[in-house]
Amino acid sequence: MLEVTPTIGIPERELDERFVRASGPGGQNVNKVATAVELRFNVAASSLADDVKARLSRLAGKRMSTDGVLLIDSREHRTQARNREAARARLAALLQQAATRPKSRKKTKPTKAARERRLVAKVQRAHVKAQRGRVSREE
Repeated sequence: MLEVTPTIGIPERELDERFVRASGPGGQNVNKVATAVELRFNVAASSLADDVKARLSRLAGKRMSTDGVLLIDSREHRTQARNREAARARLAALLQQAATRPKSRKKTKPTKAARERRLVAKVQRAHVKAQRGRVSREE
């Protein structure tokens, strides 16, 4: 079970991990050991709430396929275990971000004094701009 929040946990059966060969440092091992991890999480078929799924698909962007599968690729470490932990941590961070509901916007009105200040500033600015014309020569 991947613990995301106290209320959200992802069962192991919903996670699909594939190990592939990674490029980069690793010496002779790089050509023979599959250390990179591709973590696949089917969001559409998961046990998440619908609103969390919608926010997750927005946050995932290009990492989400058209059929609702989220792909997280981790190849920054030399060992398979550390790459696996990194991929799971990135998935958990993404799910935590998607689990938080955005605050609803409260409509506000400007105060009377603020409206007055705005109008006074507009008049002053118009006066400054009006003074920028050509100077006429009066002799």
